Amino acid sequence: MPAFIYRITGWILPAWSIQIINSLLGLVLAGLIINLIAKVARSRGWIPEMNVFGPIIDALERIARGDFSTRLEDDFPDNQIVGKLADSVNKMALELYQMENLRQEFISNVSHEIQSPLTSIRGFAQVLEDDQLSAEERHHYLDIIAAESTRLSRITEDLLKLATLEAENPRFEPQRYWLDRQIRSLILVSEPQWLAKGIDMDVSLEEVEITADEDLLSQVWMNLIHNSIKFTPQSGRVCVGLQRLGDRIEFKIRDSGPGISEEDQERVFERFFKADRSRTSSNGGSGLGLAIARKIVEMHKGTIELESKLGEGTSFTIALPPDQNRLSAS
Repeated sequence: MPAFIYRITGWILPAWSIQIINSLLGLVLAGLIINLIAKVARSRGWIPEMNVFGPIIDALERIARGDFSTRLEDDFPDNQIVGKLADSVNKMALELYQMENLRQEFISNVSHEIQSPLTSIRGFAQVLEDDQLSAEERHHYLDIIAAESTRLSRITEDLLKLATLEAENPRFEPQRYWLDRQIRSLILVSEPQWLAKGIDMDVSLEEVEITADEDLLSQVWMNLIHNSIKFTPQSGRVCVGLQRLGDRIEFKIRDSGPGISEEDQERVFERFFKADRSRTSSNGGSGLGLAIARKIVEMHKGTIELESKLGEGTSFTIALPPDQNRLSAS
């Protein structure tokens, strides 16, 4: 059904929306089946009373009204079919409950992230109404407004990227190309940033061909390169490596930044999570980059791993199969 809606309307639905729609459709189908069974049973005299189905029907009606906390008691020891049906209703209600919590959390996070730059823009725009401001102060506030506008734009772009990647049929166009050339080109594009901080870029890239979606992987490399530069201190060091290891391709990037605590390492790939909110916000981060990177890597049947120690820097390692066409065909 979500795929049909997409073809007709062109809408790209987030994964949680698709799961909720599928669950609700399953709920409707279960209700129709129960109703049909009940009618047949009554007409043939198999069940003189419908009390056994009463609690299930009542639970389905409450779930349909949005009460996903509804649960059925295991009161059907003598009827395995009804017991399994009640168990299925409980599992469906639990899934809907979890999806609703995820939706609420997502909306809350989006609202918070968007509200922050909007508040700054509104506040500094009001300050600019003061005719007593010097030209230097006015330019300073205008620079802040421009930076916050850029951050707001980046948040919305990243949200659209994530929604596209989590759609039922995301765009995935593998082609053969030289991975080392792509990564080297992106490092050179970032040259003004690492030169400005005096960062020593140690780059070792083997010649590696890969069949993959070049545009999608470009987003992964850019995110990791920019993060490494952003969190590496002045005159620090960033090491980038690429090599072919047996049946996989391994990319590794390591910085000499402040590192990430063990507690935060477990959450860095979550949407909107920021290990250091003050630093990330000041640098224009949305907290979505690593979530997007992981999703793209998973689409390529690869893995992404993090290693970090406080005060000793952070490294990310990505392992990819070399041929996505072969994987798709298998």
